[in-house]
Amino acid sequence: MDIPTWVWLLTLAVAAAVLTFDVWWVARNPHVPSTREVSVVLGIYVSAAVVFGFGLWALQGGERGTEFFAGWLTEYSLSIDNLFVFLLIMAKFNVPQKYQQTALLWGIIIAIVLRTIFIFVGAAAINNFSWVFYIFAAILLWAAITQVREQGGDDTAGDEDNRIVQWVQKTFPSTTEWSTKLFVKENAKRLVTPMFIVVVALGLTDLLFAVDSIPAIYGLTREPYIVLTANLFALMGLRQLYFLIGGLLKKLVYLHLGLAVLLGFIALKLFLHALHENELPFINGGEHVPVPEIPIAVSLGGIVLILGVTAAASLWKTRNDGPQDAESS
Repeated sequence: MDIPTWVWLLTLAVAAAVLTFDVWWVARNPHVPSTREVSVVLGIYVSAAVVFGFGLWALQGGERGTEFFAGWLTEYSLSIDNLFVFLLIMAKFNVPQKYQQTALLWGIIIAIVLRTIFIFVGAAAINNFSWVFYIFAAILLWAAITQVREQGGDDTAGDEDNRIVQWVQKTFPSTTEWSTKLFVKENAKRLVTPMFIVVVALGLTDLLFAVDSIPAIYGLTREPYIVLTANLFALMGLRQLYFLIGGLLKKLVYLHLGLAVLLGFIALKLFLHALHENELPFINGGEHVPVPEIPIAVSLGGIVLILGVTAAASLWKTRNDGPQDAESS
């Protein structure tokens, strides 16, 4: 897939323009967005992703279009998991609701920057070292096991964030006054704001999730442009998704198990591909191993099935547990 330089630059410029407008709008209008507002904006982002995917399908072929949709759905599902941690961070630092949009926006910007760096590093590693697929498969398998162990209730990542945040508070002069700014001046002295502390915590969370998400999507496509655009479309609507389904997240009780299966499935796909491309001398004498590979169409179908069953099972359980909870209370 040969993407001209101007297409890369145009894609990054459009993403930067959207983010710049978002920063300007949220800074000028700190507020709690209405359901209608976030639904409309989220609908625009999702529609744009679907149009882009079919455009890629028409211009580059069905396989590339399928890779985009598989990658986009995977990144979106991992982003929803990211929202759980965002909710914990917002609650832990008592972020006023009208400032949560600003904090989320900074978190998304950091996520885009980190993932863009990881994408190009990952692409360079893949192009030069085929054995990196073994490492990616191991990372995803570890992530899947971690998801099962957490079972949606482990906030150890938040505890780790707290240690660094506490260090920031002790090291840098700070204020307790909330604002949309990261730094303020008081008596000619520059102070960090609570917003800065929250952004540090969100940034650390983004770094952890980037380590999982980039190997996951490289298990579905080896095209850096598709990896980049799938991540951009998944992250662009994350702020709106936070306000739209914040309550619904509590009902997705099996989300972590579903993501564990999803990551395990992609880890298997990566491992099979690594064997197929094998060059390690201690495996089959450095020769390619003749193993079947999972087609991208099957991968997309598997992703849709896993996410669909996860959502349906979660909603079924919460619906059936509801009356029991009401009686016990």
